[in-house]
Amino acid sequence: MSFAIVVSRWNDGYTSRLESGARDALEGSQIETFVVPGAFELPLAAKAAAETRRFDAVIALGVVIRGDTPHFDYVAGQAASGIMQASLETGIPIMFGVITADTPEQAEARCGEREDNKGFEAALSAAEMVAALRQIEGESKAVPHVV
Repeated sequence: MSFAIVVSRWNDGYTSRLESGARDALEGSQIETFVVPGAFELPLAAKAAAETRRFDAVIALGVVIRGDTPHFDYVAGQAASGIMQASLETGIPIMFGVITADTPEQAEARCGEREDNKGFEAALSAAEMVAALRQIEGESKAVPHVV
């Protein structure tokens, strides 16, 4: 399997650990990483990676921490919506590995080791989706369509 990781540079202290977790989960796979400025830019870059058809799945990683303004709601919501839309439009699994936290402590807790790392979790989900889609596509090719 081959994967693209699209990772936000914003909150790099956290996102670099998410990327490391994703790479750990996908050890032995082909992986390319693309860095974007922030979580708001993840959907476009993830869609561009998916559209190349070089990757079986794309993993979008970012961290958005709530502040004193509604900025959090706009960024987190649009990132989630855009990533889902990109996945549906391309037919390529694009996993939402974006931490949305109220506090830096919550973000920290989600950047730990293995199962305590949302990048690791998103990467495992990506591999599972690739396998599921391959099974679905294989079964649909094996069953003749009745008109």
